[in-house]
Amino acid sequence: MNDRYLHRLYTRRAELEAKLELYEARSCFGDEEIDDGTDQDLRERISEVSAEIESLEHSCAG
Repeated sequence: MNDRYLHRLYTRRAELEAKLELYEARSCFGDEEIDDGTDQDLRERISEVSAEIESLEHSCAG
């Protein structure tokens, strides 16, 4: 079960990172002046998922 959940967390983190990349790329389309906090929210969510992954990996290794 932990392996399946861990895999879902890896997938979720990859999705969030892809969304962040797209959000940051908006400057290519002239939308760089919009600052709605989305990038910070995505970074926080990535950090939370990464911390959970690290915790699970640590508990599986120990």
